[in-house]
Amino acid sequence: MVGVDAAKAAEEVPPIDPAVAPPLIRGLAALMHLGFAGGDAALLWRAIERPTPALADAAAYALDAASLHEMQFRPDAARALRAQALAATPLFRMADAFRTQSASPLRVLAVLAPGDFMANTPLDFLTMHLDVRLDLLFLGAAGYLPAALPEHDVAFFAAGDGDPAVLRRLAGLHARWPRPTVNDPARVLRLGREALATAMRRRPDLLCPPIRRLSREAALAQPHGFPVLVRPVDSHAGRHLARADDRCSLAAHLATMPTGDVFVSDFVDYRDADGLYRKYRIACIAGRPMLCHMAVSSHWMVHYLNAGMAESAAKRAEEAAAMAGFEGGFARRHDAALAAIAEWAALDYFQIDCAELPDGRLLLFEADVAGIVHMMDPPDLYPYKPPQMRRVIAAFDALLRAAAGGGAMRRAA
Repeated sequence: MVGVDAAKAAEEVPPIDPAVAPPLIRGLAALMHLGFAGGDAALLWRAIERPTPALADAAAYALDAASLHEMQFRPDAARALRAQALAATPLFRMADAFRTQSASPLRVLAVLAPGDFMANTPLDFLTMHLDVRLDLLFLGAAGYLPAALPEHDVAFFAAGDGDPAVLRRLAGLHARWPRPTVNDPARVLRLGREALATAMRRRPDLLCPPIRRLSREAALAQPHGFPVLVRPVDSHAGRHLARADDRCSLAAHLATMPTGDVFVSDFVDYRDADGLYRKYRIACIAGRPMLCHMAVSSHWMVHYLNAGMAESAAKRAEEAAAMAGFEGGFARRHDAALAAIAEWAALDYFQIDCAELPDGRLLLFEADVAGIVHMMDPPDLYPYKPPQMRRVIAAFDALLRAAAGGGAMRRAA
């Protein structure tokens, strides 16, 4: 076990026994792969069953059950089970998913904030394909550490930008961490919507629409150039995101959203000449942009799963061409803008969702560390995806190993 100088143990962090291996969990990635492959709910629940009622098994089952409840859109049940699991232990180990580990896999410790699957970088979607032993360490609200840490080669600080206070506490731990690290939590704060829009506002080759954090009353009272987009401040992946074309529709959308402040920004019509919207998800790995998917949709709010990609051979052919020509096409056209985003973020690993405007500028929707980068799509339908995603995963593997060896792959802050 690794000692942590100046780390304060607290009652909120259950102790870790150095003589006992962490409880094994199936993990969200393995469960989602099983679901994508056609597994029904009964099969998924059977997949997380444990043979014994030991405390460690109960904690692992509770955490896996929380993942299943999230997959089945039951956030309250997921939250309660996650709290039950973390009350028993802060440390879990990802069960080997797709490959047999070598005798000496790279030991990665993910430092996580408590929360749903959007709260942290979902590392298991990547590491399940690698010779990596992934341990998950959940830190309590105060950010204190256990008295000892499991042995690891590199720590990946995985918390997203949902809670700035948590990130600031984690940044203090990062500064004195006893092993090599990936992703400084202090820099994740730069990915906040307001900070990112402000940093990119003067670039002629990039549009990141100005965004305003407002109370509900202010959102209704202030003048807007409709249409506008409105969302809760903690919203990601389009959750509760709505387009308001006038003040009446704005009021109607606000009435359906959770309480609290909202973000309001101008709506940018980014349709191409054929009337379709195209959204790119790009992983930035050690400063290098790599395309993970490109979705084509008739709706302005583009999600890959509801864009009709599986039903359209033409859309898949376009995505295949985008992947094949990304480095010499999209990435080259937007090289300066993508480099500016990577320089501002100054992170080893993050993702951006973006589009290409008709006038040639890059339209930046958001940057985050919690986007899912995966290889779940069936290869018979998407034969072009496995080669591309293997390149992405290999680049991520190289990042982890360079960091563990003290390599300087990241862009300078």
